[in-house]
Amino acid sequence: MASGSEAGWEADSRTVRLVRHDRATPVDPSRWPATVPAVDQVLAEGLPLPAGLTFLVGENGSGKSTIVEMLAEACGLNPQGGSAQAALFRTGGSEPGLGPHLIVERGPARPRWSYFLRADTMHSLYSYLEDNHGGHQERFHELSHGEGFLEILRTRVNQPGFYLMDEPDAPLSFTACLGLAALLHDLAAEGSQAIIATHSPILAAVPGASILELGDWGIRPAQWEELHLVSAWRRFLAEPGSYFRHLLDDDASQQPPPG
Repeated sequence: MASGSEAGWEADSRTVRLVRHDRATPVDPSRWPATVPAVDQVLAEGLPLPAGLTFLVGENGSGKSTIVEMLAEACGLNPQGGSAQAALFRTGGSEPGLGPHLIVERGPARPRWSYFLRADTMHSLYSYLEDNHGGHQERFHELSHGEGFLEILRTRVNQPGFYLMDEPDAPLSFTACLGLAALLHDLAAEGSQAIIATHSPILAAVPGASILELGDWGIRPAQWEELHLVSAWRRFLAEPGSYFRHLLDDDASQQPPPG
């Protein structure tokens, strides 16, 4: 019979257990992205990654996308999207460039498939996939933005593996976002590990998922019902008029006087 530690190791379904700074390769703390509090915390303390789903939530500029791109760089995925085999796919260089400064402590799982779904480069990825179809012609550009995302999910995020996603909810309707939540839940149940940056309270509510909230404080664990994202949506849906009265009054007060 396996010992407690051995049993825990056998039950560990993680591909990546921890990402930490390689102290042998210094990073300038005065330059982006090290100036982002969440990135600074990763460099100082490392980023443990649990099994299953981990959602990164926070305001624009909090570092969600940057953290996911750093993970892609460190784990050998194209930081601009796609699989490890899509390394030739490039748009303008915008990645944080910290991958070579990170050490990835891998778990026992060795998935046959890894993929980075990145919303803001998807149009260029469609072109790459259409031009490098390997005999299976695909017509992503004939689909709507949301339909193209759903086709990527159907054909590339469809088996147990290691997944990074940056705002996969961006082009999806409410119903489609529920479908994505169900897909992610099923992938985790099959042993996948996924780290997802999102603004969606639907995705962040997937049962059993871990949530990390990013902000001026850096990174902290959070519960769904405690998220600012959730409370803000609740208040807005309960009384949208109060938000618009405030916004429109502010806009009106900033207009120059007539004449």
